[in-house]
Amino acid sequence: MRWLASFDERKLWGCLFLSIGSVFFVGYFFVAVISKLLPPSHVPLISAVQNDWYYCFLVPLSLPIIVVAVYFHWLSMKLFKHA
Repeated sequence: MRWLASFDERKLWGCLFLSIGSVFFVGYFFVAVISKLLPPSHVPLISAVQNDWYYCFLVPLSLPIIVVAVYFHWLSMKLFKHA
C-alpha cells in the first residue's frame, strides 16, 4: 500500500519533468528555427539569437553521438549480464 500513497507524488514529479522538458523544447525550437524566420529585430537579445548559428547545429549534430552512446551502453549492459 506504500506505492499508493506515493502515486500523487510521482504524478507531480512526472508533470514537473514534462513541463520543464516542454519549456526547453519550445525554447530550443524558437532559437533554432523560428528566430531565423523572423524579420531583423532591434532588441539586442533577439538580434543576437537571430545571428547565432551555434545552437541550430548543436542538437542535430549531437544525435549521432547520442546513438553511439546508447549503443555502447546497451552493449556494456549485455556484456555485464552475460560475463
